[in-house]
Amino acid sequence: MFKYGGYTGNILRVDLTAGTTKVEKLDENLARDYIGGNGIAARYLYDIVPAGTDPLSPENALILMNGPVQGTRVPAVGGRTVVVTRSPLNGFFIDAYYGGHFGAELKFAGFDGIVVTGRSEKPVMLVVEDGEARLVDASPYWGMKTFEFQEKLRGEEEYHDSEITCIGPAGENLSPMACIISGVHAAGRGGVGAVMGSKHLKAVVAKGSGGVRVPDMEALEKYCDSINERMKENPATSKVLPTFGTPAIVAANNNLGLLGTRNYQVEVFDEADAINGEALRNSAFVKSASCFSCPIGCAKLFRMEGDEYGPAESVGPEYETLWSYGSNLANSDLKSIIAADRLSDELGLDTISVGSVIGMAIEAFEKGLITAADTGGIVLKYGDPQLMMDLIKQVATNEGFGAVLGAGTRELGRRFNAEKLAMETKGLEIPAHSPRGYPGMAIGYATSNRGGTHQDGRPSAERGGAVDRKLKEGKGEYIVGVQRMTTLADCLVACRFTEGIFGLTNISEDYVDIMKHVTGMDYTVEELNDVADRVYALERAFNAREGASRKDDTLPYRVLNEPIPDGPAAGEFMEPDVFERELEAYYRKRGWDVETGLPTAETLRRLKLDDVASDLY
Repeated sequence: MFKYGGYTGNILRVDLTAGTTKVEKLDENLARDYIGGNGIAARYLYDIVPAGTDPLSPENALILMNGPVQGTRVPAVGGRTVVVTRSPLNGFFIDAYYGGHFGAELKFAGFDGIVVTGRSEKPVMLVVEDGEARLVDASPYWGMKTFEFQEKLRGEEEYHDSEITCIGPAGENLSPMACIISGVHAAGRGGVGAVMGSKHLKAVVAKGSGGVRVPDMEALEKYCDSINERMKENPATSKVLPTFGTPAIVAANNNLGLLGTRNYQVEVFDEADAINGEALRNSAFVKSASCFSCPIGCAKLFRMEGDEYGPAESVGPEYETLWSYGSNLANSDLKSIIAADRLSDELGLDTISVGSVIGMAIEAFEKGLITAADTGGIVLKYGDPQLMMDLIKQVATNEGFGAVLGAGTRELGRRFNAEKLAMETKGLEIPAHSPRGYPGMAIGYATSNRGGTHQDGRPSAERGGAVDRKLKEGKGEYIVGVQRMTTLADCLVACRFTEGIFGLTNISEDYVDIMKHVTGMDYTVEELNDVADRVYALERAFNAREGASRKDDTLPYRVLNEPIPDGPAAGEFMEPDVFERELEAYYRKRGWDVETGLPTAETLRRLKLDDVASDLY
């Protein structure tokens, strides 16, 4: 029996080239030092994927990992899963998360995680059930869209009550923007679906009859009840998210003058009322849904009549998609955004990156940097829903101008001398939270190991007023605390909506309580900070092996050089000298070298990463 509660103690290793599976025991020291989820997965990735590995080669690893809390009643964390690999979009470390029920089912099936390497000669799916695993021919399903495939598989008696994680045509076609879909939930960023497709792995299917052992079930139940009560008292988790979901953020950011529009050329969308949370609630809402063990019910099924863009029915769009396919493209046609969200999920595409690169391409077209000769005769313009739908399909097939777009905004900029228009960091497109108006978020984007993501740094405290949004002094040190919180939450594979309960800006005593109740491990907040720093430093070291350094901790040209032109936030941007000052403060807070932007050997050894220190130094 595994020493700690919450874990099965089993990691499934899969070699698709050899067609073999084997179960290895999870090291108890690994669980103590990295907890789970993103932490343990990052350790596996660093250890088994050599520097310079082609992300789409058999040598890259695709890792699905649980934390100790999956399958328990801890609110808003029980069903989530993380996918970790080397990104084909930017070549760096990437982790992508999805909700639903798969994480719990994988735990019930007897596994804390799955590490996949190699490449099958033919399409396969991996089936795990009650401690056993087998590879099944998936050739009949290759080419199917994600919803069609899941419905087909669940129609077979053997799989009707299983949880399914799969790819669609975009992943099969190796689009660098391909995501992974489970139910209606997406592990969206960095091309994780392309890695899965490169291995000819159509799906991972989990089914289990087990449970989760904890040290004291009665104590855990009381703790979970207390968290649920706190969620009922919190306006975000008791009213806003249950009523509107994340689309509520459209109005919040637009009212601040911080809703990216036309590739962030401006940050007020005059037609935001047509695509905000109230518009969706009033014209398209059908019902709410929740992930495993979550009382919030933030997921919303939206439906609008008419199919001029294809089926306008989707669990979503979330806020990010309302931005990427809405204000970012100057598109106020709500039906088309719902249809585009549905299409993207069925094809298996990251809506953030796809919408961002389309928005950049349109701006470049308007400025004459891209012409119709480059697009195959397509005229690019803002406010054109059908153009958006057509380009989404092209990106998924990885053909024509879609292949150009699918390579990302960084490559688009290099190809057409349009680097100043690319809204990305480390080659990953930034999402819908303004780095010009949220200075802490700007530092977060720049220092994220993934690149342009709002899931390492967070905008919540600045947007909600918990910290002064306009104050730039001290935001370098501030974002270290935020990233410690998000990194630890990723080790637990916890939903970001727990931040309003457990704390927006740092690791709180709640995380100490969760670990004690679920695993029986006694940590202090300081020790959990070390866990988070260890994991983040390891990710940074993985990137350093691929050539990353301080030069990559930067922001888009527009953020550093072009103030917001109008609206409530007019004049705001991240001045280069201020940015450099806060970046250096960030490095010093972390114990990283100011010149290189890398953890010092001393810091690595303090974090028990002696082998990494030897690698880097």
